[in-house]
Amino acid sequence: MQTDNKRAIVSWALYDWANSAFATTVMAGFFPVFFKQYWSAGADPTISTARLGLANSAAGITVALFAPVLGAIADRGTAKKKFLVFFAFMGIVMTASLYMVSRGNWPMAIMLYVAATIGFSGGNIFYDSLITGVSSREKMDFVSALGFSLGYLGGGILFAMNVWMTLSPGTFGFADAAEAVQFSFLTVGVWWAVFSLPIILFVQEPAHERSEGSLSVIKAGLVQFRKTFHEVRHLKTIFLFLAAYWLYIDGVDTIVRMAVDYGMSIGFQSKDLIVALLITQFVGFPSAIAFGYIGQRIGAKGAIFIAIGVYFFISVWGAFMQNKIEFYILAIVIGLVQGGIQAMSRSFYGRIIPADKSAEYFGFYNMLGKFAAVFGPALMGGTGLLVKYLGYSNSIASRTGIASISVFFIAGGILLYFVDEEKGKEEARFLSEQ
Repeated sequence: MQTDNKRAIVSWALYDWANSAFATTVMAGFFPVFFKQYWSAGADPTISTARLGLANSAAGITVALFAPVLGAIADRGTAKKKFLVFFAFMGIVMTASLYMVSRGNWPMAIMLYVAATIGFSGGNIFYDSLITGVSSREKMDFVSALGFSLGYLGGGILFAMNVWMTLSPGTFGFADAAEAVQFSFLTVGVWWAVFSLPIILFVQEPAHERSEGSLSVIKAGLVQFRKTFHEVRHLKTIFLFLAAYWLYIDGVDTIVRMAVDYGMSIGFQSKDLIVALLITQFVGFPSAIAFGYIGQRIGAKGAIFIAIGVYFFISVWGAFMQNKIEFYILAIVIGLVQGGIQAMSRSFYGRIIPADKSAEYFGFYNMLGKFAAVFGPALMGGTGLLVKYLGYSNSIASRTGIASISVFFIAGGILLYFVDEEKGKEEARFLSEQ
């Protein structure tokens, strides 16, 4: 075990620096814009939004179905890093392959994007689970926040470079902005691969009690999954937190994935939206660190409540935005809390689960997060289509869609209120002793 070893902590956190390039440049930034203007050129804006929402949902369903089982197998066979490498490699290759997709070929773009998102999301299950091996419970708020803060900084640096390439393609030898955007997908793959090396080389995971063959590990993992599924159902603290997390992270993920598409749908220029996304990244770097300290002072649960309240305000305000200055202000506000709510949720959950089953329990954690990502984009896109069908304009349809996300923050906050952290720690200790 390397608990609180500085090299292990930094190496672990650098994986967030590595894969956040995908979350920023691809998922939140260029893919929605490029999909609407290049791969899905000529389609009705509402239709292209629905396609993007369904693509995110398809990736979420796939990861959600397999996450807990893979986590159980990884825990039994000491294979967290092996699964991490597999999913990271999948995401890297699929992302880089977007460079070769031609104009108008939206089905191929969707297929590669879904596969890359599965790689990104699947890798995060095992990345998250390794936090219990590098950090003590006392320092988990700070370590979790460090990962997200480096993710915002690293993702923001590469994204800024990619934005520069698209704004001045001739400087970099590109014929036009479209060619620069396509090349940016390749840079994400390279960045992700290079900065994944520290976690592979310098982060260890504790050995399993017994050495088992591959088939035995799979069989034991499946048995363990069934056992843990029944445990979770009867553990009030973990069950309540997962239900709350499922709801409020739905709103967060939907805003992250659909914000640029939403801005374009209500008439903002793509360049203004990209600038807003950059603002979010660089505000998010120090803010995530700040939330780590806030969590240590008032507790992770209190910090999550602050972020939920801000996000509820964002979802309501977003429906009434009229100009790009408001969008920039909104970007700053999102940057203040986005990394914080993610970091505090991960560290809070890490303290109430058995450390020796971390991959499996984080499998459930990510499963619910991905099922939330199924409903959020689908709700936003579906609400927009319904309002459009009723005869309203594209702008009103899109505004109604973003406003519908607020219900998830209300419901998630109510459930989180009833989560007792100390009771959760006692349940985790009891399970570890079994």
